[in-house]
Amino acid sequence: MEGRRVLHHMTIEQNLIVGGNLAPSARAIRQRLAWVYDRIKTRAAGYLSGGEQQMMVIGRAMMADPKLIMIDEPSLGLAPTMVAEVFELLKRLKRDGLTLFIVEQDTRAALDIADYDYVMESGRIVLEGSAAELKANEDVREFTSASVSRANARTTATSSIIAAVSAGSAERRRHRRTA
Repeated sequence: MEGRRVLHHMTIEQNLIVGGNLAPSARAIRQRLAWVYDRIKTRAAGYLSGGEQQMMVIGRAMMADPKLIMIDEPSLGLAPTMVAEVFELLKRLKRDGLTLFIVEQDTRAALDIADYDYVMESGRIVLEGSAAELKANEDVREFTSASVSRANARTTATSSIIAAVSAGSAERRRHRRTA
């Protein structure tokens, strides 16, 4: 998912239904809609905050009942509280067995959700390893501190974390498919 591509003139529910156009039945669409936040599903999508739009777009992707979601910079342009909400949603999806592939400059957020990470700098992979290994790596810790300073100074980082997140157990994936 790159960019939000929100259908501004439609409600959240309508945006989500567009994502479920391949669902086998209306019942399946209703079941997939059940997890959407009640406070935003009837509002016009164009009036949502950036974080609410991001969650709606993730929800629209979920309507297709995917095995994998690729997300580019889910925290881009969001307030810190909304970043936390978006990543909490992604963690719930991971726990439910969904595989996520995330490109993210917020090093801490990426390392907190990922099982295995790649660190890119100027388009090249310079480090890789488990999240635990990279959290313990002095260069990554230094970069994380520098990223926070750059974010506070509102400058652009030149490095990204590519976080490949595992899908969880096969049992959880089977349960998600039958629910």
